[in-house]
Amino acid sequence: MSKRISLNAFNMATPGHQSPGLWRHPRSKTENYTQLDYWTHLAKLLEKGRFDALFLADVLGPYDVFEGSAAPSLRDGVQIPANDPMMYVSAMAAATRNLGFAVTAAVTFENPYALARRLSTLDHVTSGRIGWNVVSSYLNSAALNHGMSGQMAHDQRYELGEEFMEVVYKLWEGSWEDDAVVFDRERGVYVDPEKVHPIGHAGEYFNVPGFHMCEPSPQRSPVIYQAGGSPRGRAFAAKHGEGLFVNVLNPTLSRQITGDIRATAEAEGRNGDELKIFSLLTAVVADSDAAAERKLAEYRKHASHAGAMALFGGWSGVDLSKFPLHEPLKNLESNSIQTVVNLFTKADPSREWTPAAIAEYLSIGGMEPVIAGSPETIADEIERWVDEGDLDGINLSYAVSPGDYEDFVELVVPELQKRGRVWKDYEGSTLREYVRGEGNPHVSSTHPAASHSISSRFAPS
Repeated sequence: MSKRISLNAFNMATPGHQSPGLWRHPRSKTENYTQLDYWTHLAKLLEKGRFDALFLADVLGPYDVFEGSAAPSLRDGVQIPANDPMMYVSAMAAATRNLGFAVTAAVTFENPYALARRLSTLDHVTSGRIGWNVVSSYLNSAALNHGMSGQMAHDQRYELGEEFMEVVYKLWEGSWEDDAVVFDRERGVYVDPEKVHPIGHAGEYFNVPGFHMCEPSPQRSPVIYQAGGSPRGRAFAAKHGEGLFVNVLNPTLSRQITGDIRATAEAEGRNGDELKIFSLLTAVVADSDAAAERKLAEYRKHASHAGAMALFGGWSGVDLSKFPLHEPLKNLESNSIQTVVNLFTKADPSREWTPAAIAEYLSIGGMEPVIAGSPETIADEIERWVDEGDLDGINLSYAVSPGDYEDFVELVVPELQKRGRVWKDYEGSTLREYVRGEGNPHVSSTHPAASHSISSRFAPS
């Protein structure tokens, strides 16, 4: 029997996410990104389509590498303006019963004690439907605007991230015992002080002597998502990630990457099959293949190549305006997202990429593949990517929102359900149960968070 294909939706609290310029399309509603109705409509739509989660990206600085300025990004609305995605989750959770929410927060610019509290709060108010996309941030502009002299070196960001994870795991898993809240009106005791424990963390980057401010939430730790693609990033993802996102150009490359990630996870003592790995994908769907191709061609008329090069500059740290437009790029180095540079220089030795080709490729869907076709064609391609690429699901982006999601839910989801690849109803009630299976709301015993649990901390010696 073929495995279930997990569906996540990829979005961001901004008018222009992965398809620069498409906010101009008549069907686009992303100008309403500041309004709760836009987000609650999207959440209810995705729940109707039995999506596991809405995955919310975020950035903390403008894309200002291309042409040495933020002006191209501002002009094209390339991930700017951008609101805090966490602020929308409570409203979406109130409008749904099952849909999960994965929010992005950067360890480089957060405080672990404060972030642990915010995520526990969201896990409480969503009844256990929260995940955290752990990022180290790649924008030098974000570092400067957070009072730093510049972006930390790539691998150092992951070293800081390792300690950050240790702190939040201690807070979520090892601070409060399950029965610490007694709520005893007669004795006048709300919390048993003997069952709340300071974590006593003293490290290189963080000192957190006390205990967590929140009582245990339904999942304790949120589901951990990660998208590291460099060697150091993959090691971090394989160690901590429960849901992993990969950027690949074809299923063959996907299988190479997923195989490496699963093997690395097993070297860390984890079960590689427990990791759920998703590929980014944009689907343009219509009643027929020809109609979908016409729709894609129409989308391209609204796309901005300058905006695409601004995206590439932010992701890679490379200013494409400094290179001849039609000459291949080679031997680029990056302190930002190394995966982006590798995708367009090393990942496929059979192809050479020019700045013009990169701009054309990124203008619809960003780094992810774009599939245009009928519901049957889209379903065929998703199955092919999942099965040939050793994937567990897709992270579905859009060119036009919410229209592309509406088309996918109305046309593609029923086809995938008919094939038995997408569930017809949710199994379990927490996001982690969607990842690990019904009846498993907490981290696996092989996950590093489990080593900081109350039972581990106070096990008999």
